[in-house]
Amino acid sequence: MYLNELKTGMQLTTKSITVDKSRMLAFAEEFNPAPIHTDEDYAASTKFGQLLSPGMFSFLLVWAKYIEQDFFGDALIAGKSTKVEWDAPVFAGDTLTGHAEIIDIIPRNARNGIAVLALDVCNQNGDTVLRSVTEAVVRCSPNP
Repeated sequence: MYLNELKTGMQLTTKSITVDKSRMLAFAEEFNPAPIHTDEDYAASTKFGQLLSPGMFSFLLVWAKYIEQDFFGDALIAGKSTKVEWDAPVFAGDTLTGHAEIIDIIPRNARNGIAVLALDVCNQNGDTVLRSVTEAVVRCSPNP
């Protein structure tokens, strides 16, 4: 959708995805090899009692599901920023679902503006595990 077609309050819910342990470990070993993500014995000795999914892995799993439904489509020019906050641990076997909402629209010029998207991610128990806020540069309609 073009910037001028978007409205604050627009929402969508992503398809759910289950955290696969082998994919989680492969991501952790390459991108975040902290023991809490890669060493089962170490993780068992922590208050969590098991491996934690790396936060960015959890975010990206749900982000990929959001992109399948994406508000912006071909009108997206580029991402500008993303802030992610983690609220609760994610474990292998958890099922995550995202709830996306357009929370702000900031016109910049006749060609484009910024759409601000909040993505709240919940696990299978309904607990919010993370929240991201992304600013996207989006084209304006050529025929306003």
